[in-house]
This record gives sequence, C-alpha cells and structure tokens, in this order.
Amino acid sequence: MGTRTSDEDYTLLLKRLKKRPLDYFREFYADTALFGAKDATALGLKFFGSERVLFASDSPFDPERGAAYIRWTINIIDSLDITPEERHAIYEGNARRLLKLA
Repeated sequence: MGTRTSDEDYTLLLKRLKKRPLDYFREFYADTALFGAKDATALGLKFFGSERVLFASDSPFDPERGAAYIRWTINIIDSLDITPEERHAIYEGNARRLLKLA
C-alpha cells in the first residue's frame, strides 16, 4: 500500500499499443486551473491544442473564494497569442462539444 509502481511487467502491453504512449496522452483534455501560471498554460495549450483545453478554476480552493484564480486565468487566456475562435473554444466551445450541449 502506498507504492506508485508495481512489479508487473508491462513490456507485452507496450508491444500491443498501436501508437506511442505520448500520442495517447495527446488525446486527454487539459484544463486551465494552474493558479496563474501563464507559461504552464501556454505549454499545455501547445501540447494538447486549443481543441482539447477547457477553461477551469480550482474554486472553491482559493483564498479569495474563487475570485482571484478565476481572474488570473481569464487574464492569462486573454493575453495568449491565439485566435478569437481558439479563445472561444477554451472558454466554452470545447466543454459544450465534450458534454454534447447546444
């Protein structure tokens, strides 16, 4: 209990993968809850692409009860060198698509 690895041999599993493990990670969705870390936000956007990044905050785990982290995140997204369409996708479009909302 408490270990992060096992003695199990995963070499056979790795041989059955159709893609590199990194390519599977690119299929994940990432969020913007990074406590005001602009470089991390930009790097996540570069890795996952604007179609797999969702606006998020860690509210209510904010000393200001949601206000500061959300403001920081909005300021970061608004300052990124991305298109209005990418910004819309991050703010709401990707979540709507993922959750199948109109």
